[in-house]
Amino acid sequence: MSRTRVATVSPGRWAAYNILSRVEKDEAFTSILLPLYEADLKAEDRGLCHELTLGVLRTQLFLDKIIEHFTGKKLDKLDLPVQLALRLGLYQMRFMTRIPARAAINESVEIVKQERLVSAASFVNAVLRRAAKEASFDPTESITDELEKLSIAASHPPWLIRKWVSEFGFEETKNLTRANNQIPQTSFRLSRPNDETPLKELEASGAEFAGSKLVPNCFIATKPNKTLYEFAEQGKIVLQDEASQLVAHLAQLRKGESFLDVCAAPGNKTTQIINEAQERGALAAEVFYAAGDLHPRRIETLRRNLERAQIENVKVFEYDAVQSLPFEAETFDCILVDAPCSGTGTIRHNPEIRWSLKTEDFGELAQKQKRILTNAAKALKKGGRIIYSTCSLEKEEDENIIEDFLRKHTEFKIVIPDIADELKTEEGYLRTFPHRNNTDGFFAAVLRKD
Repeated sequence: MSRTRVATVSPGRWAAYNILSRVEKDEAFTSILLPLYEADLKAEDRGLCHELTLGVLRTQLFLDKIIEHFTGKKLDKLDLPVQLALRLGLYQMRFMTRIPARAAINESVEIVKQERLVSAASFVNAVLRRAAKEASFDPTESITDELEKLSIAASHPPWLIRKWVSEFGFEETKNLTRANNQIPQTSFRLSRPNDETPLKELEASGAEFAGSKLVPNCFIATKPNKTLYEFAEQGKIVLQDEASQLVAHLAQLRKGESFLDVCAAPGNKTTQIINEAQERGALAAEVFYAAGDLHPRRIETLRRNLERAQIENVKVFEYDAVQSLPFEAETFDCILVDAPCSGTGTIRHNPEIRWSLKTEDFGELAQKQKRILTNAAKALKKGGRIIYSTCSLEKEEDENIIEDFLRKHTEFKIVIPDIADELKTEEGYLRTFPHRNNTDGFFAAVLRKD
């Protein structure tokens, strides 16, 4: 996927530079770009690309303040290739002590040369050499405002810090941002819950893992290895965050219950719900199981993952759930609405989210979420249940959505989920946080239609 590079720029650094460039210019996601760019890299270069890409995004504001100090310029006055080359060089010097400063500097200089900004090469060289000599400089030292200091130290946008402090308090926000900047643990589940052969093979390969305390058939890799990721590629296991699995586990389909996953792509929750039901003997040939999404590319991913999981009894639909669903009223016994959201609960996995989000996004997303939930409710049978979930920490997308829905649909009642008490809110919702539960931040509400 990388453009042709000059020989003096290592493949890992060049791939990281190209990914960061696309994230900045196209608001692309690292979860999509990293596998594409790393596919042709050797293991060592793949590891470097991964660490540089996510590391720079996790420390971006901190790095930018250092750049502004040593250049004497606001960041937006620098060309993007210069910004990225300086970020990459500084990150290596500040956070990757095994890499000599001269290597970090030289390759950052070569990056701007490769981008035909030869005149900027000496500038990048001078800035990074000065930064190397003053390696102890801390851009937060002279700042007295605690929120601004936290914003820079934790590399989260000031507006998001203020928002979270107003909702969670300063210490909670500090702990949350710290968790967002840590490398998340690798969680996985068996594609076939009752077939433990992959676990035995993983143990034999040297991988180390332990069972989750939050959800059945979920494992935490304390020592992941190459075999584990190969098993994921082969479909023997599914890499999926512990909290995401917990949300899907809430469905617990009973014998003969029909099911719809409204916003299903990429299909991890769909396959989990169907596989769990299959292992319990709850599936029936004559029952309607459906899943759908909006864009053709996401539909293709959903189909592919259903095929990998060897699931043939789920019909796939393409639709815009904000507008309507192509089902008659009262068709399904159980519906999952894993709504499109801001994703603030997944920042530790997707650090670029913090930089692409805008304050107005929450209101726009909330309107979509309300419409999707309302449309899904029409397709639910009396006595059936809807699971509404997001990977957002924001009340605008979670509690407020449910409260608004319940005011307008009095036939629905909250069902308290069968989960650990520490994961339940006072209202009976599921809530997880990165800093409290070492999972992604998820919200879920289970509603029954009387």
